[in-house]
Amino acid sequence: MTQTRLIAIAIVVGVLAIVAQSIFFTVREDQSAIVLRFGDPRQEYVDAGLKFKVPAVENVVYFSKRNIELDQPEIEILAANQERLVVDSFARYRIVDPLTFYRSVRDVPVGERRMKSLLEQTLRQVLGSVTVQAIVTDQRAELMQRIRDILRERTAEIGVEIVDVKIRRADLPEQNQEAVFTRMRTEREQRAQQIRAEGQQRYQEITAEADREAVEIVAAAREQSEKIRGEADAERNRIFAEAYNRDPEFFAFYRSLLAYDKALKSNDAGGQTTILLSPDNEFFRYFNDLEGSAQSTQRRR
Repeated sequence: MTQTRLIAIAIVVGVLAIVAQSIFFTVREDQSAIVLRFGDPRQEYVDAGLKFKVPAVENVVYFSKRNIELDQPEIEILAANQERLVVDSFARYRIVDPLTFYRSVRDVPVGERRMKSLLEQTLRQVLGSVTVQAIVTDQRAELMQRIRDILRERTAEIGVEIVDVKIRRADLPEQNQEAVFTRMRTEREQRAQQIRAEGQQRYQEITAEADREAVEIVAAAREQSEKIRGEADAERNRIFAEAYNRDPEFFAFYRSLLAYDKALKSNDAGGQTTILLSPDNEFFRYFNDLEGSAQSTQRRR
């Protein structure tokens, strides 16, 4: 093969490559493409693969299928309580309808400028309806969801889906921070004092209620004990009366023994008990009877 023939083959291959490049194009997995004919969109491709276009007449515009971050510049908003707040936020979006996106905004830079404007409007609308405290602490997650849902509806018309919206930072302007922090601290201290006062009042109410219930319980217990004691005394007297009626002599003897036991006990110091009585006193009559009985028995022996 001569050198001239090799050069001719190379030229033909090059021409074919140029023609193939002008006829065919490739769409990657993370891309979508639109074929334009003199600037007018003719075909949309969202699936990856090798595609065909008319050379010199049609050209291709590519859009990413990936989630793209939209960085929103800091904005100053006026909250519902008339306090200013500097908000630094961002959003993530993806182009879900490239044909609508192209027809609406043509390219990504123009589309992002429009989305930033919509995001700013939505931030002012939602955050301006609540207080600074809700934005900073209490309701941030709920507010972010509301902003995302509203912005998603507004960007759907340009073929974009908002994936998420986040607030990086929400701070008070420097000139307002000290005054606002002082006011918030004062409000928290007042709330703490109110809670302490309510707790002390509740403590006193519970203590008074417990004391009242204790008095009632003790009084009821005493009343019940007195009732039981009275019933016991009545039963004792009834038993004594019945015993007396059955055998008065034995009952008198039994009562005397109880009296002897009580009267003749040793004193607390450990000494003996001394009782001075006349010989014919009725208190020791059973002792006298026992002594006489004993002498009679001895004489009989």
